[in-house]
Amino acid sequence: MSREISPPPAKRRKISAHPSPAQAQPLRPSTPPLRIEDPHTMRVFSWNINGIAPFLQKPITTFFQPSRSVKAPDSKAVIPPASLRGFLQRHGWPAVLFLQETKIASADTKTQDAVESAVNMRLPEETSSAARGPMYETHFTLPNDPHNARGLRGSGKVYGVCSIIRSDLFSTYKAHVRTVDWDREGRVSVVEFQSTNKKLALFNIYAVNGTNNPYRDPSTGAVRGTRHDRKLEFHRLLMEECLKLEDEGWDILLAGDMNVAPDTRDGYPRLRTFPQQHVLNRADFKSKFLGEKKQTSGRVFDGVDIWRVTHGNERRYTYYPRSREWGSSCDRVDYVIVGKRTWEDGLVTVCGILDSEAERGPSDHVPIWVDIHLRKEEKMQRPD
Repeated sequence: MSREISPPPAKRRKISAHPSPAQAQPLRPSTPPLRIEDPHTMRVFSWNINGIAPFLQKPITTFFQPSRSVKAPDSKAVIPPASLRGFLQRHGWPAVLFLQETKIASADTKTQDAVESAVNMRLPEETSSAARGPMYETHFTLPNDPHNARGLRGSGKVYGVCSIIRSDLFSTYKAHVRTVDWDREGRVSVVEFQSTNKKLALFNIYAVNGTNNPYRDPSTGAVRGTRHDRKLEFHRLLMEECLKLEDEGWDILLAGDMNVAPDTRDGYPRLRTFPQQHVLNRADFKSKFLGEKKQTSGRVFDGVDIWRVTHGNERRYTYYPRSREWGSSCDRVDYVIVGKRTWEDGLVTVCGILDSEAERGPSDHVPIWVDIHLRKEEKMQRPD
């Protein structure tokens, strides 16, 4: 069975000129985020890990060299990049970690339990109560579509997202995790936080990758077009979900692998434009989620690409295929989008991309992060 892959493919067809030196910028790893001092700021990480297996066993030497291990802040201990607990610890115990492409079968409760154990297993330096980090809950949205999410040899180990949430948030913000009834491929998890004056919905997204492979009716197996068609349908259904929540007074934040690079600044050495359907998919996504209303009729989710609006024309990327030399072919397909109202209210303060080989770990994507400031009255200064 043909399986879809994260874009772009290992080999790209040449369709445009190489960016000039003035356009291209040298790859420089982003500075790790500063520690959070404000208790009202919620830090959210998102990472397409391309399979959970390396995080549940000892580091594989083919993935890592000893020099690539990361020292924990203020510690002599070395944390292997494939340690989920180590990731949370060295990044200051964030509120939320969204994982995409976990590749766990829905019936595989043993692996799901192993993920929760890996997230909460104390590190060697957590020897005293003062050094101990918080506990986390893991919530999975895994595929149950027998016709479109079979995986290799029908294993069901394909797609899937996991939302890892710090346990204290369930009481502080009445956290609730759910999925949506129109997704059976394990692509959408919704984490809802509520306080006395705020309702915030965070979407963990692993968007459909468009291909010419058939898309089948999840119930009957009858062919209903291609994966390109399903991608466009996915855009529409996700947009409608966002609009419905906005009408109910929710602030919306989408984070994850969108499987679309928005424009020429987001592809190196060039933006993917072949086959032509990828151009149409990109235009559809931007019209429905990034405010380019001229591409469609009717109401759309008028969103803001946080990283792009706060970093101008800077070139940074999140997808680094392992089949290529680091930085020779890359795209920004993982990012954060918030509703226009949420942006104007000043709830999102800063975001970043951890673009280094060490942070990529065993994946082919690097993590991204965003801070959400939950005090509406303390607005941040916006760039012009």
